[in-house]
Amino acid sequence: MVQSLNTAALKTLTTILLRPSLTVPHLSLPGVSYVDYAALRAHAGIRAVAFDKDNTLTAPYENFIHTDAAFGLSGAISAFGVENVAILSNSAGTADDADFRDALEIEEALGIAVIRHSTKKPGGMDEVLTHFGLTDPAELCVVGDRLLTDVVFGNLHGCMTVHVLPLCKGADNAKDNKVAKIVRSIENAALYGDWFVGRKLREGGPGKHKFWTGESSLILDRDSAAFDMSKVGSPEAK
Repeated sequence: MVQSLNTAALKTLTTILLRPSLTVPHLSLPGVSYVDYAALRAHAGIRAVAFDKDNTLTAPYENFIHTDAAFGLSGAISAFGVENVAILSNSAGTADDADFRDALEIEEALGIAVIRHSTKKPGGMDEVLTHFGLTDPAELCVVGDRLLTDVVFGNLHGCMTVHVLPLCKGADNAKDNKVAKIVRSIENAALYGDWFVGRKLREGGPGKHKFWTGESSLILDRDSAAFDMSKVGSPEAK
């Protein structure tokens, strides 16, 4: 599937320049399997989770769960119920997905819904809230590997945001959208790199979440959850 131009992201660039803190997630983790989904429900007021697809739950343009994401998806379903966990992709479930064939295939393979939406992230919140039957975006957690789409989308509306590293590297990432791959590297280097703006953004942190005070940990107690995110922009992390 070829992705069309994301006009919603382009329109949001001015807002990001004025409010760069929109790119800062509440949590930065190596992958979806490091999130404590039960804690999200108990301590952050979260009632539903919207995952990005490519390089978050699956390899790019593959329609089956990646082994490194299977534990996390299972944990989310266990904590929230399958009806409250879904995929919000900028490819599957959009106008780029003819007859929603990819969405249907993904739903069959992963066992969760793919939200149909006409506007790509960082647009489309109304359709997401309608899907989950929510009225307050603060009850939604958005999880994805893209700062300018997934994280900005969630932060614009007051959601909980979780940024994860892309699942695939090297040959395993051969199908990744080339433009997205370049932009993702720039995004990550800008936020996590050892330079003035990146340091200031990290020090300032994300916007305050309506329910989560930051006192309760939302990270599973795993050794690699202490991953040094400052290496995201370095060659070793690519």
